[in-house]
Amino acid sequence: MQVLFESRDPQAAPLRDLAVYRLQWVLRRLRLLVSRARLRLSDINGPRGGVDKRCQVELATDSAGTQVISATARDWRSAIDNALARAARLLLRQGRRDRATARQAGRGTRQAQALEP
Repeated sequence: MQVLFESRDPQAAPLRDLAVYRLQWVLRRLRLLVSRARLRLSDINGPRGGVDKRCQVELATDSAGTQVISATARDWRSAIDNALARAARLLLRQGRRDRATARQAGRGTRQAQALEP
């Protein structure tokens, strides 16, 4: 899995190693589903403060295309953790759907083969 980090905010730059490590740790069991992950940190309001730190995670998957997950919080760490938790839940749901669809397709072909003379 290729990981890209982007941020224009100088306060977010020191969090690069932490954000990349957290992304790899959260997606460690799901990395076969993701070919590329892009993590963007941005400060919505600038220096005014408030709940304005945004973490956006873009996941390139083979089965579902590109998925974008975003979370906003008061501090960078919370925004990163919230976005990564949402991304993991999304990938788990997607994996379950893919397996269920594969099982359904497998049943149909076996039933059709059994019915053929």
